[in-house]
Amino acid sequence: MVGLVLVSHSATLASGLVELIAQLAPDVTVLTAAGTDDGRIGTSPDAVAAALGSADSGDGVVVIPDLGSAVLSVRLALEDAPADKTVLVDAPFVEGAVSAAVTAGTGATLDEVVAAAKEAREIPKF
Repeated sequence: MVGLVLVSHSATLASGLVELIAQLAPDVTVLTAAGTDDGRIGTSPDAVAAALGSADSGDGVVVIPDLGSAVLSVRLALEDAPADKTVLVDAPFVEGAVSAAVTAGTGATLDEVVAAAKEAREIPKF
C-alpha cells in the first residue's frame, strides 16, 4: 500500500491531520516530519528522510508539504531516496492528504494516489 509523509512546519498541525486521516483511512501508513527537534516551528531534511524510509512498504510514498521551505527540506531528503518510488506532490495540505490517503486505502497505485492528491486542488468546498 502507498504510504504518505506529511511535511509541516508545525507538529501540532501535522498530528491533527494524521488524526483526521486515521478516521478515514485507518490502514494507510501516514507519517509526519514536522517541527524542530526542540519543539519549535520549522522543518528538517533529516526528519523527512527518516519518515520516508518508515512510510515505504514497497509500493511507494507520496510526500505532501505545507509551505515553501518544507519543499526545500523534502528536496534535500529526496536526494537519497529512490526517485521512482517517492513523489513530492504540489497539493493542498489538508485536502490533498485526505484524498491521497483515502485513495491509497483502496489499494491504488502510486500514480493513482498522486493524481488524487493533485485533483484535490480542483474540488470546490461549496
